[in-house]
Amino acid sequence: MKESLSRRSLLAKLGLAAAAAVTAPAAQVAKTTTKKFLVKTGAPEDYDPYDHKWQMAIDANRCIGCGSCADACKKENLRHLEHLPQKHYYRTWIERYIVKKPKPGSAETRGEVVVDSPEGGTKGFPPSTVPKEDILQSFFVPKLCNQCVNPPCVQVCPVGATFSTADGVVLVDATRCIGCSYCIQACPYGARYMNPRTHTADKCTFCYHRVRQGLLPACVEGCPTQARIFGDLKSKASRLVRFQDRKSTRLNSSHRT
Repeated sequence: MKESLSRRSLLAKLGLAAAAAVTAPAAQVAKTTTKKFLVKTGAPEDYDPYDHKWQMAIDANRCIGCGSCADACKKENLRHLEHLPQKHYYRTWIERYIVKKPKPGSAETRGEVVVDSPEGGTKGFPPSTVPKEDILQSFFVPKLCNQCVNPPCVQVCPVGATFSTADGVVLVDATRCIGCSYCIQACPYGARYMNPRTHTADKCTFCYHRVRQGLLPACVEGCPTQARIFGDLKSKASRLVRFQDRKSTRLNSSHRT
């Protein structure tokens, strides 16, 4: 009975949301919500999101798996969840990839790939259980929301709670989100989760509240090797622009994001 009531409640919310969506075009909703976020984050009054295009690149060759970035993010954005028994909520995290050597006599160029991320990498990584002599290659990959140009999460949200800003960030308006989890299921990068306190979708925001005030995202500021490169694509002086001029970077084309 409880499950049935829960489903009825969700369907009722979706019905109301659908009616609201008809009367409020998606573009207008996004524009209005962006303005609200500008006020909420204390952005300068003369800040114009159309003058910027924020993005981040990852130089995996520089990542040492220390976990400083993920730890800085948790302290900046998720401190309110630390009291919960289940603390494994991350807006950004680090994964370790260990590529084993192929078995003797095998025609393969590499063997099994072992991936782990203890506590999201916030405390670094212990020595691998794979013997050193069996390892072909190992490396670390920081993970976070990719702020897609064509975000599937925005497309599936039935209430317009997830939206793209003019300056390149995908955000969630918690006051509109109904907790249906459609966006979480739609994300091809597994970068979203359900916030256990607000019961709304949550994700990396590039520390929107900091960026609007001219600060770097916490993870970028906390990285000791500058493996995370953040900047404004509309500024030729941006470190990100210089980095992209030297390196070819793109998302998985099969996801069409």
